[in-house]
Amino acid sequence: MKKVLTLLLTLTLASANVFAQQRGDREPRGGGKNQGMSKDQRERMRQDMRNVYQDKGGQNRQQQQQQRQMSPQEREQLRRDIQDANRNLRR
Repeated sequence: MKKVLTLLLTLTLASANVFAQQRGDREPRGGGKNQGMSKDQRERMRQDMRNVYQDKGGQNRQQQQQQRQMSPQEREQLRRDIQDANRNLRR
């Protein structure tokens, strides 16, 4: 009885894989959504993506400007502040 159930289960799973593969072959491969787009739509999408990447680049430049190198006096003051904070934590 167990052998029959095992065989039946195996055949069911194997046939399910075959049907799934057959359905997958009907669908277009690689960018099925983009195939229905016109040249104008694709160009607009490219332009939009360029704008997004340029905006991100602008944000990076702003962050770099904000993260300037510290002067020796500022660095020393920061070091002292950190040491003081560490001493206070140990207490």
